[in-house]
Amino acid sequence: QVQLVESGGGSVQAGGSLRLACAVSGYTFNRGYMGWFRQAPGKEREGVAAIGFVASSTRYVDSVKGRFTISQDAAKKLLYLEMNNLKLEDTAMYYCAAGLNGGLANALSPGRYTYWGQGTQVTVSS
Repeated sequence: QVQLVESGGGSVQAGGSLRLACAVSGYTFNRGYMGWFRQAPGKEREGVAAIGFVASSTRYVDSVKGRFTISQDAAKKLLYLEMNNLKLEDTAMYYCAAGLNGGLANALSPGRYTYWGQGTQVTVSS
């Protein structure tokens, strides 16, 4: 049974930093792509960052480029999202996902993923 468990969310002031982690079990970690997504109240879920394990290729949504970094620790089966210079608009529930149906071009599309965690809340205040 595949399980993804996010942690590391919290409340932070604008300009601050957080590091999210996703613990993976029951899934071949170093295969295909995994991603981070977020969903704010009243908005659709959007892809934030994705990483491919074979070539360590990454993709980011434009709004987080230069501020967020996705990485992975294959030995510990952890996926990370380092978030710096957080902005009010980064406030959302953040989810990790695995089991992408497709390649890098689809890696930020929520509908392409099979497995999801329960989410961790990130709240940025002024």
